[in-house]
Amino acid sequence: MKTPPNLLLFMPDQLRADCVGAFGNDMVQTPHIDALASRGTLFREAYSQNSACTQSRVSMFTGQYPHVAGHRTLNHLLHPHEPNVFRSLKEAGYHVAFAGARGDMMAAGVTEDSVDRFGFTRPPEPAALARLGTTAFPPEHRFYNVFYDGVYTEELFDFDEATVQTAIDWLTDGLPEPWCLFIALMYPHPPFAVTEPWFSMYDRSIVPAPTQPRAGGGPRYVQAIRDRYELDRLDDADWRELIATYYGMISRVDDQFGQVMSAVCAAELNDRTVTFFFTDHGEYLGDYGLIEKWISGLDDCLLHNPLIVHDPAAPSGEASTFVELIDLTPTLLDYANVDLQFPQFGRSLRPVVLDSTRDHRDAAFSEGGVSVNEVDLLDSVESGPYRHKLDLQNEDTTLLGRAISIRTHDWLYIERLYEPAELYDRHNDPEGTTNVAHLPENAETRRTLKDKIFAWLLETSDVSPSTVDSRLDPALVASLVESLDRA
Repeated sequence: MKTPPNLLLFMPDQLRADCVGAFGNDMVQTPHIDALASRGTLFREAYSQNSACTQSRVSMFTGQYPHVAGHRTLNHLLHPHEPNVFRSLKEAGYHVAFAGARGDMMAAGVTEDSVDRFGFTRPPEPAALARLGTTAFPPEHRFYNVFYDGVYTEELFDFDEATVQTAIDWLTDGLPEPWCLFIALMYPHPPFAVTEPWFSMYDRSIVPAPTQPRAGGGPRYVQAIRDRYELDRLDDADWRELIATYYGMISRVDDQFGQVMSAVCAAELNDRTVTFFFTDHGEYLGDYGLIEKWISGLDDCLLHNPLIVHDPAAPSGEASTFVELIDLTPTLLDYANVDLQFPQFGRSLRPVVLDSTRDHRDAAFSEGGVSVNEVDLLDSVESGPYRHKLDLQNEDTTLLGRAISIRTHDWLYIERLYEPAELYDRHNDPEGTTNVAHLPENAETRRTLKDKIFAWLLETSDVSPSTVDSRLDPALVASLVESLDRA
């Protein structure tokens, strides 16, 4: 049997697809990511299943939607009894390595059980980690509430540098093949800040302005966030400042990705390594007058994923078929020649990588939010800009009520538990600024899409365990037989 390929997974955090050159942004400089796209498969319609870190990552690495096993908050991680693709690869003989130590996916002990190595060859400087939780502006400043720190004047060996250098060290020293190397960065997640030359790379006067607020305001959390964060204090120049800084953070990510790809080349692993570039979710970045993300937010800027797969044995191409990030799990196992050992809902992307014209899905589903009786399961902080977000969640949980979206080529439809539905025309209103769910002429469209959501929920409501139990306890049977013999 042919030796399966190595698997390289490179995942920035909170990266918008429309802020990558290969996905149509003419300003952001991402030459290394673009180069991967030019020789690999670029997925134009790939979507995450949730707009928050933990929920998204758990779903993509189990092949199960967040609702299937209750992984719907930042505090519900993968437990030892639950399957994940890394453990499956390890059990199949892959050497699984996590560069760094992102602790927002697996509960205690699961990382150690699922991988062969993790951590750093050289840890990040404590001062670099400390500034992730601070801000350069006082609480009364308008930039405080939008997670903006600006330029870092001190060069520190931070989390991402440590993670990338660890991956390079391991590649240089030689990982046992076949290997799966997972590189999960912090950037371009807030705070919005970066060192030179990245900070000054983009002219603030010409970066694109964010999408304007929706007609009618959209779901209630939109205005609640804008009011609590006092986001109306920011003018056009302020938003452009944030966007330019975010672009600089992305160019730094691109440079680090280039360093990793150079290490793969130097180790002469190009012809036997399949590379995956993707993120967990996106960022509002001023769109609709919002910043950061929201647990029940289902907009394109939060869910559209910059997925690229490079298989050295496959032709390059662009795929326009719908893809869900839960498709990563069966794709990785397909490349590894490993049979699925647990129930999941993903579909391997390998056939699309081999032929980018193939159909894969006719729609993409995403979900978010919680029920009002789950408020005690949410985070709570007492200081910093995150306190506004988490205070809102605890004061009125209906602001983050459970919601489901379906994307087709024509429509984005969102069904919300505590609020009216939303419908956006993806052709005539690609930025999703006008909700047309209430229009009589769209009643049939809305009904059809709602039926599709119901069918999807019915199909994916849960999974039965992959093992079956005996209906009779052998010890009990033996005891009954013994009692009958005595009688």
